[in-house]
Amino acid sequence: MNIHEYQAKNLLQSYGVQIQQGIVANTPEEAVEAAQKLNQETGTEWYVIKAQIHAGGRGKGGGVKLAKSQEEVKEISNQILGMQLVTPQTGEEGKKVHKVLVAEDVYYPGENEPKEYYLSILLDRAKGCNVIMASTEGGMDIEEVAASTPEKIIKEWIDPGIGLQGFQARKVAFALGLEGKAFKQMVKFIQALYKAYMASDASQFEINPVLKTSDDKILAVDAKVNLDDSALYRHPDLTELRDLTEEEELEIEAGKAGLNYVKLDGNVGCMVNGAGLAMATMDIIKQSGGEPANFLDVGGSANAETVEAGFRIILKDPNVKAILINIFGGIVRCDRVANGVVEAYKNIGDIQVPIIVRLQGTNAEEGAKIIEESGLKVYSAILLKDAADRVEEVV
Repeated sequence: MNIHEYQAKNLLQSYGVQIQQGIVANTPEEAVEAAQKLNQETGTEWYVIKAQIHAGGRGKGGGVKLAKSQEEVKEISNQILGMQLVTPQTGEEGKKVHKVLVAEDVYYPGENEPKEYYLSILLDRAKGCNVIMASTEGGMDIEEVAASTPEKIIKEWIDPGIGLQGFQARKVAFALGLEGKAFKQMVKFIQALYKAYMASDASQFEINPVLKTSDDKILAVDAKVNLDDSALYRHPDLTELRDLTEEEELEIEAGKAGLNYVKLDGNVGCMVNGAGLAMATMDIIKQSGGEPANFLDVGGSANAETVEAGFRIILKDPNVKAILINIFGGIVRCDRVANGVVEAYKNIGDIQVPIIVRLQGTNAEEGAKIIEESGLKVYSAILLKDAADRVEEVV
């Protein structure tokens, strides 16, 4: 589950991570009030207005701007709030901005030049442990840094049985070229960040940039936090941070129906039971000349209700030109799924797109017979090749 920058910063601060102070606002008037409060608390006279959406690259789309007065805070907030912000991560449709974060300007002059760093924590699945990634090239796309100058990516793996050790935090800070006050602050920053990562059951923390201010403070200027959905039952307080306006409407509907659904950009809808089979099904669709319109896993206990819910969700996508149902009858019998397909088809009615049903496993032949004798516009297949040929015919 993704959360907004302002939520991520509040989470980090609760574990002792030093952050760029800011206040979220829903209107231009609230933004001015936030600026006034920040001025009283921090003395800042310049402010950074940041659009709050679940996507990176906000600055490139005009979603991050500097205001040099409280009058500009209102003007800029008015421009950003309600805009359809398009970034490299949103696609052409963009995302509507409902909130802005009014933050203090931390790039103030001093004895030293401010310096940006990159820092993240995530799970290295190949090694079975968490890894801290850091770089002196903060503020840039880390993928670009990794591709062009991989030697600038610092990695420190954490033994899950021991946890982060002090020497490891010092090793990362030293590799970043820090010394004195900034070195000590970075060590504390890394330790607090790792504590927050573990305590919140996160799957990824990305702080880009981490700023060394002109007076050698270490602050999180931005924060991207991804929480592990499977662990949210342990964190009801974090579950409340979910912003449904940032999520795909069909994915929300599928979640309520107990379905695992991810919308894609193709023209063939697919419904399967099992994530591995879903990946194979999408391969079949692509090999047949189509493009998957979604990932939809109905689970191991598919019945008429779940099949019908899946149908309704897939059919709400106007790009869908055909539907491929690929079920392996293990826990669930194929004849039961077939009856569910027929019942769902009749309940929905007036389905204009062709439906290919590939059943394999327990009672596959009985299921195929039910489909063929239904009299509906549903095509039966048993082999993967048969399903692929059918897809090729109708796409």
